[in-house]
Amino acid sequence: MVEVAILICLLQLATATATATATTAAASSLSYPSHQILAVQEIIDTTKSAAQVPQTQLLDHETIESGESHGGKRWKLNLVHRDKLSENDDGHRRRTEARLKRDVKRVAILNSRIGGNHTKGGVEGGRFEVEDFGSEVISGMRQGSGEYFVRIGVGSPPRSQYMVVDSGSDVVWVQCLPCKQCYQQSDPLFDPASSASFVAVSCASPVCQHAETAVGCHGHGGGRWCKYEVSYGDGSYTKGTLALETLSFGNTFIRNVAIGCGHRNQGLFVGAAGLLGIGGGSMSLVSQLGGEAGGAFSYCLVSRGAGSLGSLEFGRESLPTDSAVWVPLLRNPRFPSFYYVGLSGLGVGGVQVTIPEPIFKLSDMGHGGVVMDTGTAVTRLPTVAYAAFRDTFIVQTTNLPRAPPVSIFDTCYDLNGFVTVRVPTVSFYFSGGPVLTLPASNFLIPVDDMGTFCFAFAPTSSGLSIIGNIQQEGIQISFDSTNGLMGFGPNVC
Repeated sequence: MVEVAILICLLQLATATATATATTAAASSLSYPSHQILAVQEIIDTTKSAAQVPQTQLLDHETIESGESHGGKRWKLNLVHRDKLSENDDGHRRRTEARLKRDVKRVAILNSRIGGNHTKGGVEGGRFEVEDFGSEVISGMRQGSGEYFVRIGVGSPPRSQYMVVDSGSDVVWVQCLPCKQCYQQSDPLFDPASSASFVAVSCASPVCQHAETAVGCHGHGGGRWCKYEVSYGDGSYTKGTLALETLSFGNTFIRNVAIGCGHRNQGLFVGAAGLLGIGGGSMSLVSQLGGEAGGAFSYCLVSRGAGSLGSLEFGRESLPTDSAVWVPLLRNPRFPSFYYVGLSGLGVGGVQVTIPEPIFKLSDMGHGGVVMDTGTAVTRLPTVAYAAFRDTFIVQTTNLPRAPPVSIFDTCYDLNGFVTVRVPTVSFYFSGGPVLTLPASNFLIPVDDMGTFCFAFAPTSSGLSIIGNIQQEGIQISFDSTNGLMGFGPNVC
């Protein structure tokens, strides 16, 4: 509760600062709380006692809220972390290692597509090829890397399906019968023949002509249907027929949603039936909801090991009405699916670290910049920025015993035996003034059950910075595409 109070206080303070004197917020002399408390033993106990919920129980937790008021429509879905879909508990250390391996794969592919270069310190350069950039959900290794899932109904009557949620993708698709090549999923494969609302998109349809994923037609005469294909760069893909179908959120039905009906699929996480893209492009679910959602949605990512569920909400009613930190969304015409934000710096112990601001700048050519991504776990920073940030944190934690590096984490601590520890605050400084100070559990995370905690950031040789889902956990993240804004907090999941 101490972390929650600190976070809400700082969010309110940052909002007031941005409104009153935006120019002063960038000054390194700003005095924010310098330290907070990390509840070490409580986190370790939670990690040890986190039991895997059997899938049969998860099927009973499809609670979805929907409603309508003077402010418009609102749909709320439960978000489930992939660890909850695992039938076996392999231990926290193994789950962490698997998560980081998936993360490395995802970031490598994101960098190959939008990173712009791989030179030291993120100096701009490199080359893009249009064909290198497909749809942006990254399936990860052979078993896939979807991190968060929702359960929705597909078709009429609705068939419940687990779907990977990804803020960097514009595609909505499910595996379909007849299946020529499919991976294992938790639910029966979707059969379009059993759905009264399934309509294959014809080649002459404007949907086919404007869909970025359309690759031609199949069939003969009057039965020529639009084909789609999405390749993820790591050998994973989905191919099939583009269709209009009904999706259901509880008792609410969304008709004529353009989806991919995948007859050849490879590589996505074995529990999921497909993917729910909520990116910024024209084919994402957010865009297809159009005026009904008002271009708005928000999510809360459940904290690791927590027994509660996260949430994904669509509609302007989902946006916080007060006390949120709002920052402008930046648009990159080269890669419209991603949500970019302006980051001006990083803070440790209440003081801004000295980092050249151009490190985080999105160039006129679409290189570099800072992306919010639900599919990446660990925040990545260009090497120069990361080194200055990490070194400042190390200087302020010399009282804590160090531990050997773990995987991509080079700064770890042995906190076995501690009940709580006092740690310096960590903050994101956004362009224009707002400052977001993270809860301690969002930047020092346990990597085993024995008290090893690591600084949950990593360097990248690319110019692209990524704010990952570990840093987003427990904070309401809101997107108002209509007004070009993104909000942080103040609600806690």
